[in-house]
Amino acid sequence: MQIQDLPYPDPGVPDARSGPRFLWWLGRNQLGGQFKALAWGLLHFLAVSALPFCVGLAVQSVVDHSGTRLALTGALMAVCGVCIALGELMLHRTAVTNWITAAARVQQLLARRTALLGSALTRRVAAGEVVAVSTGDVEKIGWFVEGVSRFSAAAVTVVVVCVALVVYQPALGVIVAVGVPVLAVAVLPLLPHATRRADFQREKAGRATELASDTVAGLRVLRGIGGEELFLDRYRRASQEVRRAAVRSARMWAVISAIQVLLPGLLMIAVVWRGVQLAREGRITVGELVTVYSAVMLLTYPLRHFEEIAMAYSFSRPSARRAARVLSLERAMDSGGSRAAEVPGGDLYDPVTGLLAPEGRFTAVVCGDPDAAGLLAERLGGHASQQGEVARDEGVPGSTSVVLGGVPLDELPLACARTAVLVQDKDPVLLSGSLRELLDVPASGLVSAEAALSAAQCGDVLDALTQGSLDTEDPLDARVTERGRSLSGGQRQRLALARSLITDPEVLVLDEPTSAVDSHTEARIADGVRTLRAGRTTVVFTSSPLLLDHADRVVLVHEGEVVAVGVHRELVHSEPRYRAVVTRETEEEAAAEAADRTALGTVTVDDEAVLDGVLEEIEETA
Repeated sequence: MQIQDLPYPDPGVPDARSGPRFLWWLGRNQLGGQFKALAWGLLHFLAVSALPFCVGLAVQSVVDHSGTRLALTGALMAVCGVCIALGELMLHRTAVTNWITAAARVQQLLARRTALLGSALTRRVAAGEVVAVSTGDVEKIGWFVEGVSRFSAAAVTVVVVCVALVVYQPALGVIVAVGVPVLAVAVLPLLPHATRRADFQREKAGRATELASDTVAGLRVLRGIGGEELFLDRYRRASQEVRRAAVRSARMWAVISAIQVLLPGLLMIAVVWRGVQLAREGRITVGELVTVYSAVMLLTYPLRHFEEIAMAYSFSRPSARRAARVLSLERAMDSGGSRAAEVPGGDLYDPVTGLLAPEGRFTAVVCGDPDAAGLLAERLGGHASQQGEVARDEGVPGSTSVVLGGVPLDELPLACARTAVLVQDKDPVLLSGSLRELLDVPASGLVSAEAALSAAQCGDVLDALTQGSLDTEDPLDARVTERGRSLSGGQRQRLALARSLITDPEVLVLDEPTSAVDSHTEARIADGVRTLRAGRTTVVFTSSPLLLDHADRVVLVHEGEVVAVGVHRELVHSEPRYRAVVTRETEEEAAAEAADRTALGTVTVDDEAVLDGVLEEIEETA
């Protein structure tokens, strides 16, 4: 695999059972690149290690006054130089390719998993952790994957050099053969401490990234309540904790580096001291002493890769563990499905709450708890609720699926379920780009962009975008900033609504689509959506009387189940719980109204119940 071949047609199915297993899986999927790096690494390291033997032969040739051997040795050194240059060049090229392809594979896997999980991802993994995995962690994972081949080449080189020294000069070669393994394993007792400190540092850095991500996401709200300084102080403290953890980790690695410098120096001193003794005794020649000395000196180069691979594994292991955790997450529903990929039609029914949305009708759902409304909206689209995700993680069977036309959504292929039911949450995201690109979504083709924008009352939005793009004549070519930050909340809502209307799904579920829109525009939106969606099933979660009055059917959901069904004008008079949500009526106001009706002799049974409940609470408080 070459860099120009990215992205992968199929990145494969990762082994996400643990961090080390994930790293091993990545390495196995890059065997071709690993063997290339190993081959070029052997050429480079062995050529470097052959230089001491060439130097020793040259010195001995000078001592023996042999010009022929000196010339041959010079030619051999030239060949080694070419091999060193070629090997280093190709090793670097292949190692970078391995690093980039490994990181790209992880990023591609994370992107696919994120797209598959959707909103369920951030309910089970913090957004900051996802950001940390997809940015800094993939680099560390790629570093270890590409470092394995270089370490393997260095290890083979060390073994070959030790064996060659034992054969070439046994008296000194034995010292090197015994000392080098000691050098290689001397830092092993320190690695657990270094790894723990590195893990602690990564944990602190992940928390700081999560805090920064959450702060940026809620910056506008923080400014509104004056909480910027509070969160800035929190981030300062988290940043200082990361700094202190990084310093402690760096100190341990500094000790390991010092040992990697000290011990080879001691080995070199021992070799020289013993070699001088042997040379004085006439048991070895000067050339042999120079050869062994040079070999020991150059062995520090491949030995450095032992320290690097240890550091790479220490930093990549927690990164791989976090990546494996994200990649191991599964949807509560089977994305493949057990039924044929056919979009069903019919009524939408939730057996848990008893909510029924008849086919082709405009149904409004009133729910006093906004969080409960959001979860129910996700459930209607086949998205598993937070409770369902947790239940799945714990091995507990999830709740019964929503049914569309008698077909459970969780039995359909994921793509088919998304085509059948589209859910727009209360905080939709607008991606940067032109308006035409924003509205270029999978659609039936029956609803044009102009019709959707008109129904969503986006005229002033188009004007604002056109004014912001002076060189654009067609409003659809106007640029939308990231998350639509240059637009107001109401303008963003209307653009998101237009995008949902263009898709023209069998069932469209809207969660508070007009909460940031003024009443006049909201009334026109209600009429536009009703007209454009005529003959299609539309479910709107709202407490706005303007939207409720346009609905064919209004459903009141209280404490997780349907308690009243009707039309807005009937329910507002007959159902006090509905009236309390829609009119924002307090208990005191309800009690006062019931008391007035009592005085006029027009108290209903519901009014009496509300009044009795309020009086009981007042008595209990007293």
